[in-house]
Amino acid sequence: MTRLSLSAALNSGLRHVLEEDPKAVILGEDVGPLGGVFRVTDGLSKDFGSDRVIDTPLAESSIVGTAIGLAMRGYHPICEIQFDGFVYPAFNQIVSQLAKMRARTAGKVPLPVVVRIPCGGGIGAVEHHSESNEAYFAHTAGLRVVICSDPQSGHYMLRQAMMSGDPVIFYEPKRRYWEKGEVSSDLRLAPAFDRAVVARPGTDATVVCYGGMVSTCLEAAATAHEEGHELEVIDLRSLSPLDLDTVTASVRKTGRCLVVHEAPGFAGLGAEVVSGVTERCFYHLEAPVLRVTGFDMPYPSAKYENQYLPDADRVLAAVDKLLEF
Repeated sequence: MTRLSLSAALNSGLRHVLEEDPKAVILGEDVGPLGGVFRVTDGLSKDFGSDRVIDTPLAESSIVGTAIGLAMRGYHPICEIQFDGFVYPAFNQIVSQLAKMRARTAGKVPLPVVVRIPCGGGIGAVEHHSESNEAYFAHTAGLRVVICSDPQSGHYMLRQAMMSGDPVIFYEPKRRYWEKGEVSSDLRLAPAFDRAVVARPGTDATVVCYGGMVSTCLEAAATAHEEGHELEVIDLRSLSPLDLDTVTASVRKTGRCLVVHEAPGFAGLGAEVVSGVTERCFYHLEAPVLRVTGFDMPYPSAKYENQYLPDADRVLAAVDKLLEF
């Protein structure tokens, strides 16, 4: 076990991939000698060469389109989109080509491409640098959409994404890049790639979350414990496919469910979780399923983002409603 930040754990995962898979290549803006904006690719260009860690022009459609062509020729590309809001120029390549090629060719042409996207707010950034756009891609059949929440999940899941053989949208909560945790490189210990995990066991209510909100919900659960309530925190990890089995097993036990995410509430991932829980657990519920989300508005300027982002207080206020019902 080694104590690493999330960015360092992802870097370690990429290093494992490049060492173990000679067909793996990384491409993106400033991923070479600079090591990426968040230094996730730091040192990889020096150790593996510029033909495997490739600096690209500022052209996201070209980055993903090139990766698709490389994958069709037998390579295993990992794209870095510098910020979440920069992925939109590549949207057509992702949803029209990357997600469709396997079905279009009746399985003859798989595209093992991983698209890494730093996501979410909390870093005081300017416009287009704090998006939570996971619902767009989770709605698109043919893509796996996953999101890590801490250094260990980042390391494991990035390596598993490359091993899956599928097109994967891999989200990384950027405000957690500098948080540290113990990291093992032994994949035999890793949870299944498409399964949620119980981040904290509890009996009074289930809190379902993912990405940057996992730490927030764990903070809320610790406060609730001091007040005599035990919250079970579920880290979804995989957004498509969605592991409702783990979620509903918890809700059947607790009878109450809260879904938390940073993205706007309307048509967000939380709505799908609420629907699935209601359909599967209706007779076990002691209260309506509630959501705590970002507001239905463009992401605000840095001065106001603390008012926009769900925090432990908002989570605890919703838990109080559940318990009082």
